[in-house]
Amino acid sequence: MNPIDPNATLTALVTARPGLAATLDRVGLDYCCGGRRTLAAAADAAGLDLDTVLEILNRVSETEPEAGSEGWTSMSPTELVDHLEATHHAYLREALPRAAVLADKVASVHAERHPELAVVSGLVAELRAELEPHLMKEERILFPMIRELGAATQTPQFHCGSLANPIRVMAFEHDTAGDLLARLRAATSGYAVPDDGCASYQALYVTLAELEADTHLHVHKENNVLFPAVLDAEASIGGSPR
Repeated sequence: MNPIDPNATLTALVTARPGLAATLDRVGLDYCCGGRRTLAAAADAAGLDLDTVLEILNRVSETEPEAGSEGWTSMSPTELVDHLEATHHAYLREALPRAAVLADKVASVHAERHPELAVVSGLVAELRAELEPHLMKEERILFPMIRELGAATQTPQFHCGSLANPIRVMAFEHDTAGDLLARLRAATSGYAVPDDGCASYQALYVTLAELEADTHLHVHKENNVLFPAVLDAEASIGGSPR
């Protein structure tokens, strides 16, 4: 296994070695919306020691498979939208309501001693209000057009013109969700449960950490794998150039 290149972008690292995604989340490096930065630049911006980060990533990389064992890295756009709906969309539809209920419950009991929980509850509500309509727009508008493009021999006539237009909107909404997740991580001090945290408190922070990790990987698959492939496919059959 080759050592991690500090000059590689975070996007390239996760696409080549999907198993690194969880570790990047754990050390606080955003590989989805902030994936165009190199590892060195991202570590510097986060105030992390690059040598320490490289040591952690190389240790994980020794036991993680490279791309190829993760099916989504080689899927066609049509296959990938099916995968996204069956995995990440299904997960969010279950996790977002559960997180909202937990956040409200924990805030109602512990907010007097931990006022940040009111912020956490509000951010979870904002994230849910952002992501649930986003999923619907992808499933009802963008993903059906991607499937139509995949079956076409000439450019379909979409009401939006080029697929670059709805993709741009979805990417903007990904940035909004990414910002909300970053604010949640900050408000919870990296999902650190205080000493007096009850079982529900712990369940909330575990749920939020899992939600962050799943959404980061979800957005990475769309922003950095699906969307470029769709735009390339559209251009290859005579659509708008990238």
